[in-house]
Amino acid sequence: MKRLLTMVVTLWVITTLTFVLMHAIPGSPFNQERNSNAAIQKNLEAQYHLDQPLYVQYLYYLKSILQFDFGPSIKQPSQTVNDMLGRGFPVSFELGMTALLIAVISGMVLGILAALKHNGLIDYLAMTIAVLGISIPNFILATLLIQEFAVNLKILPAATWTSPSHMILPTAALAVSPMAIIARLTRSSLLEVLTQDYIKTARSKGLSPVKIIVKHALRNALIPVVTILGTLTASILTGSFVIEKIFAVPGMGKYFVESINSRDYPVIMGTTVFYSIFLIMMLFLVDIAYGLLDPRIKLHKKE
Repeated sequence: MKRLLTMVVTLWVITTLTFVLMHAIPGSPFNQERNSNAAIQKNLEAQYHLDQPLYVQYLYYLKSILQFDFGPSIKQPSQTVNDMLGRGFPVSFELGMTALLIAVISGMVLGILAALKHNGLIDYLAMTIAVLGISIPNFILATLLIQEFAVNLKILPAATWTSPSHMILPTAALAVSPMAIIARLTRSSLLEVLTQDYIKTARSKGLSPVKIIVKHALRNALIPVVTILGTLTASILTGSFVIEKIFAVPGMGKYFVESINSRDYPVIMGTTVFYSIFLIMMLFLVDIAYGLLDPRIKLHKKE
């Protein structure tokens, strides 16, 4: 219950800060040059409550959040923000979760191999890949992938989202950096666990190396990896906004970037609140996963 209360407070802080920052920018989302008639501009501002005092707009904003109805877009009044979320989020979710799954599996495999072959060729090779993955921003990597595989080699498409082949480049651009982080974290954590006394005891009993790693060492080594999965999920989903724009993926990134450029308040706030709820829930699931991985991690009343 404490955690759920914290989640509600966190969401309220995020939504309030978003509202304040959006309205702190001078000017109006309605361009005076496009609407030379001042009466038309005033009518539009009245329709979206922008002519009201700031606290009244804030109350309307909170009401829309509680009802989960963010209203129509300012720049595309024929579409509601909920329609955009329903159309764009499944694509963004598919891209982000695919990249996250690839990053977790490949990162853990690299980290385990590096730990088992410590100071060997595989260790150096895996850590070189990890350092490069962390060092190169995903939007630069996306540009390099397009140049090499779409322009030079012409073996993969660079844009749209109509076939599995279109997923390869944007997924790779998103997955490399978190894969590198997970690989380094798995390696360092596993190296520490392998020096523990209970691992030495398991070896002295004659258990196979595979059983020692899978059943005894890896479970405790995964706790730091699970800890960072919440923030990695956030970075992948928010980072996908830029990647989606580069690869012309019809996800939420398209609407979010365009809404910032045009100051489309309902779209900006709707996507921010929606993703905040999603990411807060992911962090909540990470807390639950702690207790599943390590029974010693419990929330007791006295503690």
